[in-house]
Amino acid sequence: MHGWIILDKPYAMGSTDAVTAVKRAFRQGGFGKVKVGHGGTLDPLATGVLPIALGEATKLTGQMLNGDKTYDFTVRFGVETDTLDVEGKPVATSDVRPTLAEIEAVLPRFTGPIEQVPPAYSALKVDGQRAYDLARAGETVELASRSVNVHRLLVRHPELVSGSIVPQQPKLQDDKWTLKQVQGDGIGAIELPLDQITLAAHVSKGTYIRSLARDIAQALGTVGHVTMLRRTQAGPFGLAQAISLDKLDEIRQGAAPEDVILPFEAGLADIPALDLTPDQARRLRMGQVVTGIAAHDGRYWARGSDDAPLALVSLSDHEVRVVRGFNFG
Repeated sequence: MHGWIILDKPYAMGSTDAVTAVKRAFRQGGFGKVKVGHGGTLDPLATGVLPIALGEATKLTGQMLNGDKTYDFTVRFGVETDTLDVEGKPVATSDVRPTLAEIEAVLPRFTGPIEQVPPAYSALKVDGQRAYDLARAGETVELASRSVNVHRLLVRHPELVSGSIVPQQPKLQDDKWTLKQVQGDGIGAIELPLDQITLAAHVSKGTYIRSLARDIAQALGTVGHVTMLRRTQAGPFGLAQAISLDKLDEIRQGAAPEDVILPFEAGLADIPALDLTPDQARRLRMGQVVTGIAAHDGRYWARGSDDAPLALVSLSDHEVRVVRGFNFG
């Protein structure tokens, strides 16, 4: 039982709860004990792609944690909360509301390598304690800024709250949703203040969307917090591969696991393969360094003549070393 279940995690479910649900489904379905882990924590208030690893695939969860992710998220302007989401208490307010043009103008400032301060309500440790535990206890939490990379940031959909605005059929052009405003006898571009907006972001490991939303709002001369957060991609996995809890429940009721489990190799889709000869594969299995490999330096997954995955490997100066071996015996 080696592979992946890509769960479309529902709102209010924690990542650990999702792992427990998968274990329970297999146990109650009569498949015995299965080693299970998740490939990247997703906040209970967030929904979307949560990779669940089974068996030997749990050895790839570290690789998954280090991968890029994409999110859709809605920022509501005018109120900042202590948690930077809908769960928290208001700590700042503003009457300023940005226009769509102002929002689009500021997004390039948050694209590329940036520095951001993580939320006080986060799982980061301060003197051995979780930051959110300290914050909930009423202590002031000061976290150092960190370097992250926002590869792409764009407007997914402007949220309209004014009765004078009539949204036309949305059309995605150059990755930007276009909307029109009825003005007398013509149709003109919207330049009225918005209470909220939905953005899409492709980010590196360690990026906090709640912090990104806070900083964007402040750059617009206002404050804000996240009201919706949905992960649309995690490493090689996207929403198209995700299943609901109802589909997972079919395993508990006796459905074949193959109906919901993706193959082990699916977790390697964004890593290049390195083909080895039988002798090279034998030496690699023994933990030996394999020399004379003509390929670019980097991270690979090695496979033998039968195409079976052997290990995650690191190639440097024509030498291959095992990073993490696989055992399907």
